[in-house]
Amino acid sequence: MDKYFEWTNQIPWLNYELAGNFVSRWLVAAAVTLLVSLILRITIALLNQRIQRFTSATATGWDDGIAETLQATKGWFLLLLAIYAGSLVLELPVRVNELVQTMAVLALLLQAALWGSRLLKFSIEHYMKSRRETDPALTTTISALSFVGTLILWSVVLLLALDNIGVDVTALIAGLGVGGIAVALAAQNILGDLFASLSIILDKPFVLGDFIIVGDQMGTVEKVGLKTTRIQALSGEQLIFANTDLLQSRIRNFKRMQERRVVFEVGVLYETPQSRLKAIPQMIREIIESQENTRFDRAHFSKFGDFSLNFESVYYVLSADYNVYMDVQQGINLALFEKFAEEDIEFAYPTQKLFLQRVAPKELPYD
Repeated sequence: MDKYFEWTNQIPWLNYELAGNFVSRWLVAAAVTLLVSLILRITIALLNQRIQRFTSATATGWDDGIAETLQATKGWFLLLLAIYAGSLVLELPVRVNELVQTMAVLALLLQAALWGSRLLKFSIEHYMKSRRETDPALTTTISALSFVGTLILWSVVLLLALDNIGVDVTALIAGLGVGGIAVALAAQNILGDLFASLSIILDKPFVLGDFIIVGDQMGTVEKVGLKTTRIQALSGEQLIFANTDLLQSRIRNFKRMQERRVVFEVGVLYETPQSRLKAIPQMIREIIESQENTRFDRAHFSKFGDFSLNFESVYYVLSADYNVYMDVQQGINLALFEKFAEEDIEFAYPTQKLFLQRVAPKELPYD
């Protein structure tokens, strides 16, 4: 040791011993720490510059992901690495040396978790942007599974960190398993909503942007959360459903509708001549077929009503848009009103007939 530091004999105070090491060794350790910290920071900065130039010249997203990951590098991590490198110069007690090594490993694990979280988040966001319009169901699934992936990542890092500080991870996991059963029994409703959320995500009865009806409530799906699903109602307010209650209800998803089947009736007076009654189904057919985005199915004289002769017609609107359906039905109603006026056919409305009968006066016995 003295031969290695012969030059220190010229400066007496460098040979003073401090915590088991000469002052000269402490100075060398500090210099190594400073040098390693400087090298690491310069390396990270140069890498960021190179990657930024590379990303601006390419259209791929993976280089952007690498740049995002490098930006998650923390200053305290670089400092701890530099301190660990400086400590290698010193002759430290076994326990102190183990403590320094443990701190370096924990810093590395924590930094790795931050890198992994940033890369996972970037990958999910990039993938969702590319598929949001073409496959909204998949983006809903990815959004929920990202939480699970992040949870698994941090759980693994936590277990590795506990193992490095001497905790018996096997016994801990066994204890958590027993405690988990108790927690599950105490939080059945929350867990039920959680599993219902996974069922919605995997089975996809609806996705973000779908217009659904649940009971007497209707609106557009805004968010599928771990416990609740949020729907923007037509009247403007936000409806919040527990996922369990939602799956136990009958859900009508109008976004999945390819075309709309429409059944409507029209009634005419009983006084309508038979020849005109026979012509009404053909009139209705021609009117429906003259409208855009329609497919005629049938039109029949269906029944004798209380005050009208009823015709039932069925057609399809070749669009799921409710406004398109209403425009088509309005066009049919106006054309039907005009056609009936031309043919002198009157629409029926609630009427009653009162029949009066003249009765001869009854003879009395005393007459």
